[in-house]
Amino acid sequence: MRNPYTTLVRWAETRVDPFADYTAQTPGNAAGRFVAAHMAGFRAVLGWAALAGTVVAVLELGLIWYAGRLVDLMSQGPQTFWADHGGEILIAAVLLLLLRPIAIGVNSVILFCGISTNMLPQVRWRAHRQLLGQPVGFFQSDFAGRLANRVMTTGVATEDTAFLVFEAFWQAAAFAVVTLLLLTQMSLWLALPMALWIAAFVGFSLWFAPRAGRVSEKNSQANSRVTGRIVDSYTNIETVKLFAHSAREESYAKSAMARHRLRFGAMMSLFATQQAAMAVFNALALLAVIGPALALWSNGVLSIGEVAAAIAMALRLNSMTGFVMWMTVRTFEHLGTIREGLQSLSVPQTVIDRPDAPALNVQDGAIAFHGVSHHYGQASGGLDGVTLHIPAGQRVGLVGPSGAGKSSLVNLLLRMRDAEDGRIEIDGQDIATVRQSTLRRAIGFVTQDTSLMHRSVRENLLYGRPDATEAMMIEAAKRAQAHGFITGLSDSADRTGYNALVGERGVKLSGGQRQRIALARVILKDAPILVLDEATSALDSEVEAAIQATLKQMMQGKTVIAIAHRLSTIAEMDRIIVMEAGRIVEDGSHDGLLARGGLYARYWQRQSGGFISPKGDTP
Repeated sequence: MRNPYTTLVRWAETRVDPFADYTAQTPGNAAGRFVAAHMAGFRAVLGWAALAGTVVAVLELGLIWYAGRLVDLMSQGPQTFWADHGGEILIAAVLLLLLRPIAIGVNSVILFCGISTNMLPQVRWRAHRQLLGQPVGFFQSDFAGRLANRVMTTGVATEDTAFLVFEAFWQAAAFAVVTLLLLTQMSLWLALPMALWIAAFVGFSLWFAPRAGRVSEKNSQANSRVTGRIVDSYTNIETVKLFAHSAREESYAKSAMARHRLRFGAMMSLFATQQAAMAVFNALALLAVIGPALALWSNGVLSIGEVAAAIAMALRLNSMTGFVMWMTVRTFEHLGTIREGLQSLSVPQTVIDRPDAPALNVQDGAIAFHGVSHHYGQASGGLDGVTLHIPAGQRVGLVGPSGAGKSSLVNLLLRMRDAEDGRIEIDGQDIATVRQSTLRRAIGFVTQDTSLMHRSVRENLLYGRPDATEAMMIEAAKRAQAHGFITGLSDSADRTGYNALVGERGVKLSGGQRQRIALARVILKDAPILVLDEATSALDSEVEAAIQATLKQMMQGKTVIAIAHRLSTIAEMDRIIVMEAGRIVEDGSHDGLLARGGLYARYWQRQSGGFISPKGDTP
């Protein structure tokens, strides 16, 4: 049986499911609205937090008020003190010993377990999902480290802002209101100067905090730049070492750190000014209460106990002001961090599924491009009015110099981007109208620049087909000539074989090993459409010969598009498409294109080492 405290914690933790389904939408760039949007699902918990915070503030003031009453009771002398007031003091002691700790405990559980425990993962989860929905080009235009940093820090900033609203501001406001009510009961001349002081303090806080927030936002941006540059160096450490540019990378990071130092220094200077201002405000708070209280006592308006209580209230407010000011600055600092994070999170997704988009239903795997153009928002480049029909089961080779549009064609087929004009169909279905996930499940894709997840070999292979059996996985690895080297792998944690980790982007493996694992993953996926982008470019001749036999088996019954610069790898394709400047300039079989004596024939005749000249003309 759970104790009451454990039950309360469990109750608070389960008020909100941070991973519950939600209507996904791109957040705006306003930090306050972003926080409010995430707090919307916490309404019930926030209501309990407001109630608990008010109770804690009232009990805190009740303690101060009763301390003043106790002074007045004691001033009557000790002779009959316990006989006259012993019962009242006992009841007050029990209430303080029970109610106050319980109220503080309940308030803390709601704040920490109900709000913080769920708010942080909710923000990070939704931010991560937002970024995952971005096209590949979005990630190519930014540092992965900076994007990850923005997801993480935005989560912390949003969670802490929601926490502080109730842990600091709500309780402080309740305390200030009840203090003014109690002082008003004692004397309006006590309440009035305190009210003026509270108004001045709030005004100063609201004037100062936004400035601190702006300085903090610049500091956060500078910090993200440092993180991005450091992670970029670590991610490309092999290139750094190969070109002996450690000193260059040190300088690259140092310049960002120096700028961050200036931003951080400006923020610290502002906070130093704030501390001096707070010292003045605290002195004024004491003068605003102690002076009138002593004057009123001198005139017999207040008792000694009431003076003591008024001074205690002023001292309590005095101690709270520093905390509240820091929390105000911290909140605006968080808002600055959130604004910085929203520079990435508020970018609208450009490739999205339509509402209630159906799944792609692949029966045969026929592909059709109808007048497809895509210039990446520029005046030229990419594809220009491409029309191409690939019957089901046909094997097509794509040939052309760099920039001809081969990769653009494939990326649009995979819907990494949406075509600017025209449409692409698979079995008569416009791919722009179906769910992206079902489209990509129907296409097996192997690139020349293969990167693997920093996970085990098994996890990387099963990425192609999570429900595959162990036997199916091993068979796919054998067909890709990968099983032999996989069984000999080990990592620093003594994991071996298929359980060994491959390192970030697969850096612990050779290029050929990564390529074979990627091939095995696609073999395991067994999609009806197969796209190969220089799939054997990282393999040595002996392994490539074996893999080519495997690829021929893979192609059986599938629609295949293979990009190659080495023409010998696609000479046996059913059809070869030659592209230049974003257009299809030749279309036919290998023999037919050679007989035509056009561009493909010149490529074949002039290739050096089996490769096309980058300019597509002279080698």
